[in-house]
Amino acid sequence: NHKQTTFKKMKKIKMALYTILLISFFSAFTSCNGQNSSKTKEEKTIEIGVTVSKIDNTIWAIYQDKKSNYWFGSKENGVFVYNDQQIKQITVKEGLVSNEIRGFQEDSLGNIYIETERGVSKFDGQTFKTLQIVNPESPSTDWLLEPNDLWFRIGFTNNGVYRFDGEFLHFLKFPKSPQEDALYSKESYNHGLKPYGLYTIYKDRKGFMWFGTASLGFCRFDGKTISWHYEEQLQTTPSGGDFGTRAIFEDKDGKFWINNTHFRYSIKPNSSSILNFQKEDGISYLDEKNIKEFPFFLSITDDNEGNLWMTTYENGVWKYNGKQLIHYPIKDGETDVLLFTVFRDNKGVLWLGSHNAGVYKFNGNSFEKFVK
Repeated sequence: NHKQTTFKKMKKIKMALYTILLISFFSAFTSCNGQNSSKTKEEKTIEIGVTVSKIDNTIWAIYQDKKSNYWFGSKENGVFVYNDQQIKQITVKEGLVSNEIRGFQEDSLGNIYIETERGVSKFDGQTFKTLQIVNPESPSTDWLLEPNDLWFRIGFTNNGVYRFDGEFLHFLKFPKSPQEDALYSKESYNHGLKPYGLYTIYKDRKGFMWFGTASLGFCRFDGKTISWHYEEQLQTTPSGGDFGTRAIFEDKDGKFWINNTHFRYSIKPNSSSILNFQKEDGISYLDEKNIKEFPFFLSITDDNEGNLWMTTYENGVWKYNGKQLIHYPIKDGETDVLLFTVFRDNKGVLWLGSHNAGVYKFNGNSFEKFVK
């Protein structure tokens, strides 16, 4: 009996020690997980800037970085960064070169490049640095197409584009457009305008660069040749206004959509300096008078299923599912929301930037105003 009692006591001691060890192990594991979670939150937190309660009403550009921070570029009030917890406003006070934000890009190291009206600011996670321009006008030999280069538009008055090689910005002047003389000879032409002013820069699946101008159509750089293309129907709206080339996009089938849905294009091989397009019918909708309309869009992207989403300034969003155009009116109460841009984030969620009502987010059925 004494032996049995002793054995039972030893067994209880061993079980107690085992329990203590298990508790210690799980406590340490939980602590490590907590540290990792905390570290993740720290990595996502942007320390610089002023904490604010909402994003600006006028948002021209949207981007989500590799750490899942959202960057919203306002027309003239700097950058608004959202990390799922708080919103920070960043302006020239923190080192931005300008508060007029036009776009965002990110390099392989996670540096964020903020395109503004007065230059490009590089953010390394802590501080801002303004990219330096090599010289006012780089030689034609600087027209290169390297995989890691970034391309920027600065301001609207320059006849060219800026290429960043990782160290310097090179200003590259466009070759003369075949349309230039015809444009200048028009009696109706406003000589105060800047026909080469850049509205958009787009990189296609081959890595070729496309540049959409205010009045001369667009050109494409394939690493060797800069090719121009102009069509009246791409530039001029039904009301007679000059739309410029504001949006270019390559869909899942390799077809290009430019400015409106009237046509889509594929490119035939061509040795000349003029792009050889094969034009196909696009897609229309019927208006209230049963007349075919082809939306002019300022921004376009696709979703995870390959559907196209296009923003118009005054007429909401149009979705093209491969068969038809589906309309999504966007309103702020009774007010029509004037749209600038559509962006697909890392998880495939669609966001809209507007001129008068801040940011909207797609919930799977409709676009809702984003409120933190």
